[in-house]
Amino acid sequence: MPEYTLATLLTMLAVILVEILWLRTGVFRTAQYWVSLLIMFSFQVLVDGWLTKLSDPIVIYAPESMLGVRFPWDIPVEDFGFGFAMLTLTIVIWKRLNRNDTGTGAGAASTPTNASAETQTD
Repeated sequence: MPEYTLATLLTMLAVILVEILWLRTGVFRTAQYWVSLLIMFSFQVLVDGWLTKLSDPIVIYAPESMLGVRFPWDIPVEDFGFGFAMLTLTIVIWKRLNRNDTGTGAGAASTPTNASAETQTD
């Protein structure tokens, strides 16, 4: 198996296993996650399509290191696997860190206070 393809598959598998067996954030069950993947893939098609177009490539891959399947616009399919892995790992870690937040920082739940609503005693 070509090395870029193998690296992609191993990376995807590692991220999935980190989520399912270790961090268990439940991200795969949320609509927000799948929408974020759709958004990421949409932009990846635009940018990666421009970078890897065979007519005038900016990024050139060694043909022997990948499957050779390019879709759409000459994008190596392996690039989508790495996009999946990077976005998924980022979201999983972000959710895990937010879950472990002890009440400080940007991820902490807070209740707004309103000084005028406080009762005063004489």
